[in-house]
Amino acid sequence: MGQSSYEKAYKLGKKDYQYRAMHGMLPTLEVLDDILPPRGSYSEVPLGLVQIPLEQVVGTKTNGRSNAFSGNFMPILKIDSEFAQKWIALSESHVNEGIHTPVKAYEYMNKFYIEEGNKRVSVMKFFGVVSAPGMVTRIVPRRTEEKENKIYYEYMDFYELSKVNFIWFTKLGSFQKLQEAVGKGPKEVWSHDDQLDFSSIYTRFKAEYQAAGDPIPSITPGDAFLAFITLYGYDEVREKTVNELRELISKSWEEFKMLEEDEEVELKMDPNTEKKPLLSRLLQPSSPRLKVAFIYEKTVTSSAWTYAHELGRLHLEQTFPEEVSTCYYDGVTQENIDATLEDAVAKGCDLIFTTTPVMVQASVKAAIANPKVRILNCSVNTMHRYIRTYYSRMHEAKFLMGAIAGAMAENNRLSYIADYPIYGTIANINAFALGAQMTNPHAEVYLEWSSVKDIDVMENVKRTNSSCISGKDMVIPEEGSRFFGIYHLEDGSPHNLAMPVWHWGKFYEQLIRTIMNGTWSYDDDPTTKKAINYWWGMSAGVVDVICSQNLPLGMKRLVKVLKKAICSGNFNPFDGVLCSQNGIIQPDPQGVLSPEEIVTMDWLADNVIGEIPPEDKLEEQSRAVVQQQGVEKKKG
Repeated sequence: MGQSSYEKAYKLGKKDYQYRAMHGMLPTLEVLDDILPPRGSYSEVPLGLVQIPLEQVVGTKTNGRSNAFSGNFMPILKIDSEFAQKWIALSESHVNEGIHTPVKAYEYMNKFYIEEGNKRVSVMKFFGVVSAPGMVTRIVPRRTEEKENKIYYEYMDFYELSKVNFIWFTKLGSFQKLQEAVGKGPKEVWSHDDQLDFSSIYTRFKAEYQAAGDPIPSITPGDAFLAFITLYGYDEVREKTVNELRELISKSWEEFKMLEEDEEVELKMDPNTEKKPLLSRLLQPSSPRLKVAFIYEKTVTSSAWTYAHELGRLHLEQTFPEEVSTCYYDGVTQENIDATLEDAVAKGCDLIFTTTPVMVQASVKAAIANPKVRILNCSVNTMHRYIRTYYSRMHEAKFLMGAIAGAMAENNRLSYIADYPIYGTIANINAFALGAQMTNPHAEVYLEWSSVKDIDVMENVKRTNSSCISGKDMVIPEEGSRFFGIYHLEDGSPHNLAMPVWHWGKFYEQLIRTIMNGTWSYDDDPTTKKAINYWWGMSAGVVDVICSQNLPLGMKRLVKVLKKAICSGNFNPFDGVLCSQNGIIQPDPQGVLSPEEIVTMDWLADNVIGEIPPEDKLEEQSRAVVQQQGVEKKKG
């Protein structure tokens, strides 16, 4: 028995050795002493007795035994050697009673290197043992700015809480996200039962994931697992049967493939004007009536955001009275969003718009379950392949608003009231500040957040004595309030100068036309796995600025000129030298920020007085949208 096992292991070793040699790879085991950084640039930390995942054992501490094994830890010395006889004896011992003596190993960058017990590891790997006990010493490298080093330091923090060492990621921040995804606080320690549950769930997922696709995406199983439980929920995944898990993994495969992309979102800056060939249009059967559902988080009477989208829905009905029918759901919460989407699908809706970022996960799940239904979520920088997302370049309008406010500010002081610190909002703030700086080099923008707890925004505004205030973009008609757009405060009453406009009807109309004329699929690039985000602006008519009759004629003319320049592409609010509160962001006078850089801004312009608030300072009702779309501060 032991001899036949050695012969099989020997064949596996020789095959692996030859493959590695032919492909220019090291054919034998890695040697830790050969790859360690210079002495003095790392420290050693004893971890004690650790259950070592054998999949992560990749080499030896010294080169003394490295040439006895191939790179997969299978033996490559002939059967008549003393080494082979010891290996055979160990294999028989493993079969009869198991190997229980701990090995001695070093851990470096979450890989393990054996100092004592190489043959034991080889035997256990051959028999498919998952993990083995070992006395482990960790090699801790000095902190650097390298991505792998930063991920390793995040892993060490996570390990202190969880003692989980068998999962790895390729993206920064993933260990913190995993801690949150399993329902733990940032510093909460895992119990032994927590560790066992996680090991069981992750092992089941990993087995099905690795068996599901060919080829497997070039990400770690951990990357895929985190995306999976983020989408479906850790507790829900725990309850899945093997067959249910297998089916969901298969249906979610495009999500995993997309994780390979460094730039996950493809921003579509303008509507697709490509036309299908005339013949194909003539031969195309008449399209059935399109049924469209709109899902709102709040009601039309309580939310200006919902009211703006509702105007867009009504615009669709007026524009396509014969071709399109619509319905809407309002007051939808996290608790009933899944049921709401199921109801819309059951009623035959071909196209569904979910109008807030907090609905994105439910939208993806519904899209995976109903591949024939088109689902779009109103958010930006959202990375999902099964749905498309949409937003508008409101920063273009905010630049014009800033230019108006800067010119109209008698004392150079402006206030900007923002809602949530999410993607898109920071660009709006900075564009406003840059617009104000263009017409008034001395303008200062005092930033206030309506979502920060225990703050009276209007009291702060009065205290700064600002000449002009940028408030809500619009209000619902029932309120009758004038505190929107750009306004002066005169004896406590607003005196409106201009307002930005979200023309969602224009967006919905142009998107519906791509479905009707058969060009919807043209936005899908078969050579990329990126998510698609429609990010249209003034040139598409989806954002605009309306000037009050109170605005001087010369200012109206300037707004018209700037609007034309932006629409034609001759001017970008974020071109030229740009300075943040902490220094120069864009040093090139001829340079311009890319769309991706604008979307993911995490800095404030140097004439903004204020900060981007951390999540713990926000009101509870703001947390959901910020957790989904909150701006991530870059580290290092």
